[in-house]
Amino acid sequence: MPFLGNFDPRAFLMTLLALVIAISIHEFAHALAAYALGDDMAKREGRLTLNPVSHFDPLGFFMLLLLALFGRGFAWGRPVPVNTYALRGGRHGMALVAFAGPLSNLVQASVAVAVVHAVGAMPNANPLLLEFIGLYARFNVLLAAFNMLPIFPLDGFNVLMGLVSDFWVQRLAKVAQYGGPALLILVFIGGGVAYRYAIDPLASLFGRIVGF
Repeated sequence: MPFLGNFDPRAFLMTLLALVIAISIHEFAHALAAYALGDDMAKREGRLTLNPVSHFDPLGFFMLLLLALFGRGFAWGRPVPVNTYALRGGRHGMALVAFAGPLSNLVQASVAVAVVHAVGAMPNANPLLLEFIGLYARFNVLLAAFNMLPIFPLDGFNVLMGLVSDFWVQRLAKVAQYGGPALLILVFIGGGVAYRYAIDPLASLFGRIVGF
């Protein structure tokens, strides 16, 4: 296969490890936010944990492997179950649960940037470690930006549902069923356009926040 000639096992393993950690913390943040708002469903199903195995999704992991190999597409962890009727705040509470995931990615990126500065200032700093932490920071910014797109089933859709009026909630709920196919088209067919006009601007904004 043509791509094997350019295969970099180091980059593949670093990408895989960085995304597994980032996605696991992302899903844990959803579970933690839901639990804090009164819904213990995720806890009862063993999702209130940082263990990547608990957040493993077979198809999502397969897509993660393709992403690590080709640098295209998107991956995901097993969605955290949320009982919206148990959440305090209704759809506003659901918006907070949804936002907890991308927020965790921004926090991870911020910590990673701080570590890069701290480790980089040390004599004889390990360049491979610095490369991995820098990659980890970039992936977290991209994950936050991608997940904040207001397309179902991404987190940004539920955040949007918590911000708009009831009038728009009813209308957005009707188009949610088309979100999955639209997302696939956006990523796999219009990936370049999506990154240029949607993901890159958000990533640039989040990168400035992390840098600050």
